[in-house]
Amino acid sequence: MCDKLLSIKAVAEILDVSRRSIYRYIALGELSVVDLRTGSERSRVRIPARDVEALVKRRTSSYVAAVA
Repeated sequence: MCDKLLSIKAVAEILDVSRRSIYRYIALGELSVVDLRTGSERSRVRIPARDVEALVKRRTSSYVAAVA
């Protein structure tokens, strides 16, 4: 039930893309987020590891199909 949560920076490093790209994936609905903010402080966004894995699978499948 409790999936590992990754920071924006960690996901960017895993995917070898910029942090800005990760925020684009979030805006497009490709990645979901968990906001761990407490009170009025700055948000602490985390991404479930399973969503990162799912994104890679979706992108890999699309690319392989397009090449074949």
